[in-house]
Amino acid sequence: MGLVIKAALGAAIVLLIGVLSKSKNYYIAGLIPLFPTFALIAHYIVATERNVEALRTTVIFGMWSIIPYFIYLASLWYFSAMMRVPLALLSAVAMWSLSAWLLIALWTRFH
Repeated sequence: MGLVIKAALGAAIVLLIGVLSKSKNYYIAGLIPLFPTFALIAHYIVATERNVEALRTTVIFGMWSIIPYFIYLASLWYFSAMMRVPLALLSAVAMWSLSAWLLIALWTRFH
């Protein structure tokens, strides 16, 4: 049952993004994915299955994970001026993947 609720919540978010992208305030669609829907689920699971200290560590890592998202946005902004949108999106995802891998590698080494 919990999985069904999570899937329904994800579908609702996608629908909201679709509706907002067609509105006069289309740019708000870029804010919706930043609502901590999945973070809330992840934080609840970590806190209930582990402990508060694990939750706090997860939160700190989440703060650092803003960097790969910023790199995704910056590279999409840059690539969209010189490439077609599908290739720009693919390139931005590649940049996110590289920076996320680097973040994980550094976190596991120094934490």
